[in-house]
Order: sequence, then C-alpha cells, then structure tokens
Amino acid sequence: MNEFDRTMDTEQRDAEPQEAELQEAERHRRRRLDEELIDAYDEELEMEVDDRLQESGLQISDEARALRRVYFRELIRLQGELVKLQDWIVSTGHRLVVIFEGRDAAGKGGVIKRITQRLNPRMCRVAALPAPNNRERTQWYFQRYVQHLPAGGEMVLFDRSWYNRAGVERVMNFCTDDEYEEFFRSVPEFEKMLVRSGIQIVKYWFSITDDEQEVRFQSRIEDPLKQWKLSPMDLESRRRWEAYTHVKEVMLQRSHIPEAPWWVVQGVDKKRARLNCIHHLLSQVPYQEIEHPHVTLPARVHHPDYIRQPVPEDIIIPEIY
Repeated sequence: MNEFDRTMDTEQRDAEPQEAELQEAERHRRRRLDEELIDAYDEELEMEVDDRLQESGLQISDEARALRRVYFRELIRLQGELVKLQDWIVSTGHRLVVIFEGRDAAGKGGVIKRITQRLNPRMCRVAALPAPNNRERTQWYFQRYVQHLPAGGEMVLFDRSWYNRAGVERVMNFCTDDEYEEFFRSVPEFEKMLVRSGIQIVKYWFSITDDEQEVRFQSRIEDPLKQWKLSPMDLESRRRWEAYTHVKEVMLQRSHIPEAPWWVVQGVDKKRARLNCIHHLLSQVPYQEIEHPHVTLPARVHHPDYIRQPVPEDIIIPEIY
C-alpha cells in the first residue's frame, strides 16, 4: 500500500466514528423532539393516546410510559389539593399572588396550565400582560400591575410580572439605567407594602439549561401547533443567553426579601418541575379542608301546559361529526 492509499485509509477510519457520532446525536435530537411533542398532549388525553403513539411514529419506552402514569396519578392528587386550597382561599378571603419568571420556554406556561386546570377561573386568574402601550409607559411603573392584584378570596398567577424591568427590558435596552436602578429601589418597598396589606406573594424562577432551551425552541419551530409561541423576541433572547444569565443573577440577589423570597424551580424535566412547583406552592399556604354542606338536587318542576318550542333548522350548526 503506497503512502496515498495509507492516508486515505486512515482518513476513512477516522471518518467512520465521526459519522456514527453524528448519527447518534441526530437520533438523540429526534428522540428529544418526539418527547416534546408527546408532552404537548393535554392530560385529559395523554392516558388514552399512549397505545397509539407508535402508530404515529413517536416512540416511547416502557420505562417512560410507567413514569408518565406515576406523573398523572401524582398530578391529579396535587390538583385535588389545589381545589382544597381554592375552597380555603374563598372561605377565608385570603389574597394570593404567585409570580412565574424564567427564560423563554422554561416551562412557566405549562405549570400555570396545570394549576388552573381544575380551578374556578373566577377565583384563580392568570395575568399575562402584553408590552405596555404608549399611555402605560408614562405611568408609574407598577401601576398597570396593581389593577390585576387579587381581591379577597382570589388567587392571581402572573405569567411574567413587574420583573420584566429586571429581565427583558434590561437586556433589550427598553429601559434606561436610571429606570433600572429605580426599579430595584422600589420593588422591595412595593412588595413589602402588598404583604402588609394582607397579600401573600410567592415568587418562582424556572431554571433550564442552554441545551434544553435549544431543544424546546427547535420543537416550536418544527411543530405547527406550537409555532405561535416562538416570537422574534424569543429568538433574540436565545442569542443573548449570557446577558439574561447576568440580569437573572442580579435580580435574584437584589429582590430576594424575607417578605417575598425567590424560589428556584429546576425546570429541565418538565413533569418533575410541575409537580415540585405545585407541591411547594401548596406548602406555602396554611390551607385546610373546608367542609361543605351536603348538596341535594331538587326535583324538576313539571307544568302540564309546558311546551318546548322547536328550534329553527337554519340556526342549527351542521352535524359534521
């Protein structure tokens, strides 16, 4: 074998493990994207679709299926406790604010959905405010958030909050240095004032890794049902990962107060993050089960002259299904 052949043979042998590594990396990437898609199913349906996943080309191991069943059982149990918490809040007139912060795709929306899933929307509200309009930009910074605070017997979940100023506004230069510093002078006093008035504040930061955010963003790109979640701001936040890390560290340090401390949720495993967050939230409120009077369904009153009028055919929707 001449020198040229030996060189080519060596390069070919070197290329084989590299190709194998690339194929394995692609298989891992595809598996993670499949897991993201599986996770997107609503809990009401997930138990029913497990047996049909292979037909759609999505693979799930027996171990993963078993873990999912444990997750569903525990989630339903915790949601039962949330209903008890709801009853206690309504009965006592307690006021609760829960703040959810974290990077884009960190899982805030997922846990909010599971918290509210079984609760009465009249007492458990979600506040997800858009960017401030021109009028709101001239107001006291906290003013537009105040109107969403709970009355007695209510719980409000802030899907992002006044901490936008300490995060996205700082990174994207939407606020000045003076406004940024004024926020950190004001926010401890603002939250202490709310607590003194009887509002309980619980603050969560959802923490994920660089790699996990990339997988979740890629999943949004590939899934047409989730593409709406991916905004130009999300893409820019991906590019500025390190800047977000810095402002997050400053925020946790400068706004962690005894009256309203920060709690960090490890969010790489979505299902564990949801369960851990709900479990912790329940532990923060001294709720008790409220006894309800026995409900008896009254008999319907029948009148001999009652006639139900027919509905006009032209206003009945077509029965396609």
